[in-house]
Amino acid sequence: MSQKADALEPGAVQRGAAAAASLYIVALVALPLAAVIAAGLERGLPAFFAAVSSEPGLSALWLSIWTAFVVAVLDALLGTATAWVLVRRRFPGKAFLSAAIDLPFAIPTLVAGVMLGLAYGPDTVLGRAFAAHGVEIMFARPGIVLALAFVTMPFVVRAVEPVLLEIDPAEEEAARMLGASPWRAFRTVYLPAIGPSALSSAIRALGRALGEFGSLVVVAGNVPLRTLTAPVYVFGQIESGAPHAAAAQSVVLLGLALAMHGAAIAIERSTGARHV
Repeated sequence: MSQKADALEPGAVQRGAAAAASLYIVALVALPLAAVIAAGLERGLPAFFAAVSSEPGLSALWLSIWTAFVVAVLDALLGTATAWVLVRRRFPGKAFLSAAIDLPFAIPTLVAGVMLGLAYGPDTVLGRAFAAHGVEIMFARPGIVLALAFVTMPFVVRAVEPVLLEIDPAEEEAARMLGASPWRAFRTVYLPAIGPSALSSAIRALGRALGEFGSLVVVAGNVPLRTLTAPVYVFGQIESGAPHAAAAQSVVLLGLALAMHGAAIAIERSTGARHV
């Protein structure tokens, strides 16, 4: 009898795991997605498009899109440079820098917004220095870009870093011995390897930035038609008793995020790129 029980145990474990996975997918993914889509479309397509195309909603959506795109480009450049420094350079404080990169994964994004506000607020040394040159950081669009970059940069760093670790430095040395300049050696040896990972992770960062809420509540100022982003607009519509407008905007954000996720997966599958 015990032998039969032992023989059945792996199958029972697999069925239990499958049931748990199914429960997770249905309860925490499928049902909420279906609910928000149904709420956004329950009044028909004309009402859906009217809610999305209202002046405040359209302005908030456009602000989220272009700031997320700017941040994705910055992440691809600065994130790749940071990964390069961590892999190819030795310097005091390297372990601290590596740990600090993961900080946005470990703290609530609301806390990240508070941190940025205390560093770049209008009453701080840096805030006054920028203001003296006519540049506002907090409660303005530069603050939005800064907050989004802080939250999303680790996606690129942690995707590019292991790829750089796998590249043999001897390949660069060989290219340099053949007369290649430092830039050409980077372009021919490293860029083909790290490019797909940097691109796919930057796209994932773009999708993440589109939905960022916590840090932007603190740093953006949330002024309609100026610094109000789409996720904060959704929250405001819920608070003001307009759940349909909130759901309609959420459907658009969801569609954009899924499109970014699908594009990243397509790049990763076609190139074998890593992702975080």
